[in-house]
Amino acid sequence: MYVVAGVSGNTGKVVADTLLRQKQPVRVLVRSADKGAPWKARGADVRVVGLDDVTALTTALEGAKGAYLLLPPQMSSNDARSDNARRTEGYVKALRASATPHVVFLSSIAAHKPSGTGPILSVHDAEVVLPKSGATFTFIRAAYFQENLAGSLYALANGVFPTFLTPDRPIAMVATHDIGTTAAKALLEGPQKSVVELSGPRDYSPNDIAVVLGRITGKEIKAALGSEDAIIPALTGAGLNAHWAGLYKEMIVGLNRGHVAFEGGGGRAVRGATEVETVLRSLVAGKP
Repeated sequence: MYVVAGVSGNTGKVVADTLLRQKQPVRVLVRSADKGAPWKARGADVRVVGLDDVTALTTALEGAKGAYLLLPPQMSSNDARSDNARRTEGYVKALRASATPHVVFLSSIAAHKPSGTGPILSVHDAEVVLPKSGATFTFIRAAYFQENLAGSLYALANGVFPTFLTPDRPIAMVATHDIGTTAAKALLEGPQKSVVELSGPRDYSPNDIAVVLGRITGKEIKAALGSEDAIIPALTGAGLNAHWAGLYKEMIVGLNRGHVAFEGGGGRAVRGATEVETVLRSLVAGKP
């Protein structure tokens, strides 16, 4: 039995789907019975579990060959690092009590850095603390999600791709589908203490993205660089609280400075198969 969290999101959904397609027994963790209904119809064992409920999580993990876990963003938090640290400690207790042998954990590019990475600091802390549970961990350090580009598609009608990323600087990106399939493969391979540095088939700059969007829309699209000073006002204007806006600014600045990057030596480099054009075509079409 494999236990999969995050099945209502982009990566856990792919993990569970991949395992079920390979006729593997799967137990999915959901926040409500209605979210679990489609998985139950496919033969999965469904458990309604809050990830902060150590007792329920322990029970859900019992008997598992492996588990896929992550730290879903808590966007209402005003201290994400502390809140995630508490959830991580709960994971340690549940994993230890259930004797779960193997966990594939969604981490991030630059998770080895102790500062200057914004929201990534929570998974940096998790990589340090989680092995205390006694489980063997495979950490998937995923690059910048290609799906994050959705937030910059609002100005396509005006021929503009707004960005706070340096227009001519390629960065590592990866599709969430490739994260899910990589995590499922790691679960099936069994306990291996490792770090996977996961990116897409190639790196892309905002200028590259603009060219792809031009091909999709049939219009000339130009990347338009916004000032780093405008990041927080733009993000709070879009609905984020000031705390999260500050975290994302730190990460974006880190990407622009080359601080948030794969540096080699810390893990095994893996390239996904999904080109950014595939994801962008879905996003432009408004498909999930």
